Amino acid sequence: MTSGARHRIFTLSLPDGGTSETPIDVQSAVSGFDARIQNQRGALALVDGTLYVPYGGHFGDCGNYAGWVIGFDTGGSRPPVAYHTGHGGGIWAVSGVAAMGGSLFVATGNTIGLSTWDGGEAILKLAPGPSFSANAADYYAPSDWADLDSNDADIGTGGAVPFDVASGHYVATLGKDGRLHLADRDSLGGIGSGQAILVANGAVITAPAVVATPSGTLLAFPATSSSCPGASGLVALRISFGSPPGVATAWCSSVNGRGSPIATTTGSGLESMIWIAGAGGDNQLHAVNAETGAPIFTSAVLGSLTPFNAPIVAKGRVYVAGVSAAYAFTVR
Repeated sequence: MTSGARHRIFTLSLPDGGTSETPIDVQSAVSGFDARIQNQRGALALVDGTLYVPYGGHFGDCGNYAGWVIGFDTGGSRPPVAYHTGHGGGIWAVSGVAAMGGSLFVATGNTIGLSTWDGGEAILKLAPGPSFSANAADYYAPSDWADLDSNDADIGTGGAVPFDVASGHYVATLGKDGRLHLADRDSLGGIGSGQAILVANGAVITAPAVVATPSGTLLAFPATSSSCPGASGLVALRISFGSPPGVATAWCSSVNGRGSPIATTTGSGLESMIWIAGAGGDNQLHAVNAETGAPIFTSAVLGSLTPFNAPIVAKGRVYVAGVSAAYAFTVR
């Protein structure tokens, strides 16, 4: 977003960082989009030549904003295509738009002043474009969505996370309500379907990490769990195949901060690790055993790290972006 309330999309040249295309002015290109009230926060997704961009509200729950997903053709031959929720329903989780199996998945926040459900407090399955069918198979919303709306208790703060367990195809989000919302992504089931399980004391506002290990599929996220007295900061759930799938606390590990975790593995699931930065807390990089939560590595104190910060892994190194410096760690 630039001054004058303009959202523009730039194409950058990798060799020199220069702009290689004329930037797209989103409000000019997309009917009904108001740059003054929309905020772009979540991660983008590039799928089959279409760039998908999510939006929430610029000032939280102020203004007539909506949760938008806009698809921009990177080839420039097709006009943008957009879907948006009713009033509110922001798509603002850091993980943004997820893609799996030819579909897009997003998780939304509270809608405002609605008596009929219109996309808020939900996991949405969008077709490429994007488009939304509004069929029950293509959305999950808890039965208490209206109460969550009135309490500003977004379930979409963890973002939509699609993953497989054996032959089961699932998608999950975590929310301000401290619950894991878990549904079958082949048929999400509509309002009151799926599972809503209390797994944290308080809100979960970072994207979780998912990794398949020899003992099962683990979903890890920063929170405090009542199942692990004396340990707080990072919680892992073990998800098992079934109808409904099984959910149990696998472990908790003490980490001070609000980073977003990532998982690494050798490929077979052996030696899987969860990495998380203690952003806004101890400002250290932590690695734990994905099976047990046992600490493996803790870095020295880094400079200031912003909340929700996620490390990345490339060419044998782990990178963490700080406010005034970037840090690289070599895995030995």
